[in-house]
Amino acid sequence: MERSAAQWPRVEEFLRDRGAARMAHPGGTLLDHLLRVANLLSTWGAQPAVQLAGLCHAAYGTDGFDQSLMDTDERKLLAELIGDRAEALVSLYASCDRATVYPRLGSGNPVVFRDRFTGREHTPAEADQRAFLEITAANELDVLAHNAGLAEQHGPGLYRLFARSRELLSAPAWGACVVQLGRVQPEGCDL
Repeated sequence: MERSAAQWPRVEEFLRDRGAARMAHPGGTLLDHLLRVANLLSTWGAQPAVQLAGLCHAAYGTDGFDQSLMDTDERKLLAELIGDRAEALVSLYASCDRATVYPRLGSGNPVVFRDRFTGREHTPAEADQRAFLEITAANELDVLAHNAGLAEQHGPGLYRLFARSRELLSAPAWGACVVQLGRVQPEGCDL
């Protein structure tokens, strides 16, 4: 069942109850970040399930943020709240082994994902790969907008990641990457 952004207050309350408003994160709290990511996805015209996945993308922790709001054995609970598709995207995002998957993005081949929890590899559907990359872009752009040190350190690498995999990004998401990361564009990496 697909949920709409009209359910955000209920989801926001759930995230608050799980401690997201008490966890520090660039730009304030984790809850502040999650709301900004979801709003950015909405601005880009993402489907409601992708927006809700963005709102909950750190529920199980991520490869870049090891704090979690819930365990992966609570997937059914999150699915009941945000819908099966959105929860599946949250799980995909949380389980991504970035060191393995990021270099595979933009290769022109179907992207084989490695699950950081189980070590298993699988190839998500193209729609899921697109949603994953859209959430990744929204997440990273928000983090870098609120932490100059991280922007300087990781901006060029993220620019390369999004540039080589831009066929998986929506036009608005790619445009936001160009605007925000273009200033840290590595030499030899054309727009």
